[in-house]
Amino acid sequence: MFDGRFRAPIERLVRPVGMLLRRTGMSPDHMTIIGVLVSVGAAFAVGAGALRVGLLLVILAAVPDMLDGALAKAQNSASQRGAFFDSVIDRVTDSILLGGVAWYFASEKSAHLSILPMAVMGVSSLISYERAKAESLGLDAKGGLMERAERIIVLCFGLLFDNLLVPVMWVMLVLTTATAVQRFVKVWRQAEVSATVQARRDRRQVRRVTRPSPRANRRTLSVSSRQRRRTRHG
Repeated sequence: MFDGRFRAPIERLVRPVGMLLRRTGMSPDHMTIIGVLVSVGAAFAVGAGALRVGLLLVILAAVPDMLDGALAKAQNSASQRGAFFDSVIDRVTDSILLGGVAWYFASEKSAHLSILPMAVMGVSSLISYERAKAESLGLDAKGGLMERAERIIVLCFGLLFDNLLVPVMWVMLVLTTATAVQRFVKVWRQAEVSATVQARRDRRQVRRVTRPSPRANRRTLSVSSRQRRRTRHG
């Protein structure tokens, strides 16, 4: 949701920062690696119960994630490899952060409650897989109530008010599951339309192959007329 509505304004906002970062000689991959290292520190802080410190580090980890794309455009170095690396690291970062929350729940709340952030992580991975598989089939699976940006914002809210972290995780699980269902239905409908269109194309192709050409019809008529003449004269 946020990714679709606010991506263009955010890109315009961070574009000058990308131009400045280009002078440092850093690459977008460096920014991505910095982000994942900061997220490791955030996970350790959350797991140790320092939720406010974890919140600060989560926010700091999101900054390189916003700037790596701006730096890639400033350097004209955007590539499929960079996009693939960034997407994989995003999944790794999400797993690390939710792992920190699970550790905190197991230490401070209940061992059974640690399953909750793991469930969020599992459904989040399903959302990412749905989009990747849909795009490999030429379909679109973007959008939904709880994409990655929304999950990070909700997680920050839970870390800010530690008494609400458990309810926030339940809300995140429900909305993430709803997003997975949304994307499934969206892709299912597109695939149904694509199948219908393909079936129509196949039928048209069969008709073109089986339908005789006008020239062939004329030849058939001329042969038939000659045969009738021979029969009469015979």
